[in-house]
Amino acid sequence: MRIINYTYPNVRSPYTGFESEIDRLFRAAYSDAACAAGPRQFPVDLYEDKDNAYVRAELPGVARDAIGVDVVNGVLTIQATRKVAASESESVSFSRTVKLADDVDAEKVSAAYENGVLTVTLPKREEAKPRKVTVAVK
Repeated sequence: MRIINYTYPNVRSPYTGFESEIDRLFRAAYSDAACAAGPRQFPVDLYEDKDNAYVRAELPGVARDAIGVDVVNGVLTIQATRKVAASESESVSFSRTVKLADDVDAEKVSAAYENGVLTVTLPKREEAKPRKVTVAVK
């Protein structure tokens, strides 16, 4: 009798990684319920244009004065507290940190909160912005 080790063919399927993504989503959902003592994280959208980078976070039900935005040593920290609907004395804390790129001017960071959406504007330094140089032909 001869033993043969079978190896699965290395075929890329459209469902490759689907199972691990489902596991990640369940871990994220249940980790909030399991660790109610600590601050929870919330998703943020990061995007940029030629002048600014932006961090956008949806914080429904959070009062404007319950949001804190700090930039320290190149790290943006957003903290929020929301009252639980069942009782006014109980609250839930959320926190998120984002490492900023070196080209962000930390002195000019601004934040706006409108209709449950927080948008933090991170202006780029002048030397980091793209410049158009015209070439003179002689």
